[in-house]
Amino acid sequence: MKLVIFDLDGTLIDSRLDIAHSVNAMREHMNREPLPFETIYKGVGHGAPALVRNALGPETSESDVQQGVAFFLDHYNRHALDYTTLYPGVMESLERLRKAGKKMAVLTNKPTRTTLDIVEGLGAGDYFFQVYGGDSLPFKKPSPVGIDRLREEAGAGRDGTVMVGDSSVDVQTARNAQVPCCAVTYGFQPETLADPAPDVMVDRMEQVADWVLSRQ
Repeated sequence: MKLVIFDLDGTLIDSRLDIAHSVNAMREHMNREPLPFETIYKGVGHGAPALVRNALGPETSESDVQQGVAFFLDHYNRHALDYTTLYPGVMESLERLRKAGKKMAVLTNKPTRTTLDIVEGLGAGDYFFQVYGGDSLPFKKPSPVGIDRLREEAGAGRDGTVMVGDSSVDVQTARNAQVPCCAVTYGFQPETLADPAPDVMVDRMEQVADWVLSRQ
């Protein structure tokens, strides 16, 4: 196992509150009532446009969605580290993997600039040789493009690469790229992990490191 690719939200970081506050700030800006946080969490993982479209409802015009996306991104970029933290065990697990010589990267549908600000702001930036956001490449997850690019850059084969995530989006991305997938159950959407199912499912980030290091 040479390359470990991590999703961000719900996998490395607990960003739920900051995302939810920004979504409801956007709804207030557009004269809408706030949504329950749990409703907002279910829309995370497909990128900001999909999150905003889901939060505003199917009857919303495309121009209103675009206005909502612009407001959400501006608000979120200014508040992305208000409450966001690394999940327990993340820093220690990244250190174990680095000491074992594993290459690590982030692949998320969150905008790249915001992703970099968060990863660096939480002190984890040095662990990753590459960080790809939803606007880094022509296609977002679940397209295999991100994994394929990272494998090429790391010189890793399919069997030597693993995608680590918390939702069906990550599992489907791994399936599309024909690489193994390790899913964490503590994230935003554990209920989506039944179909498609990951190769392995764990409850803590330390178990991700254990699994990767057991596949020397």
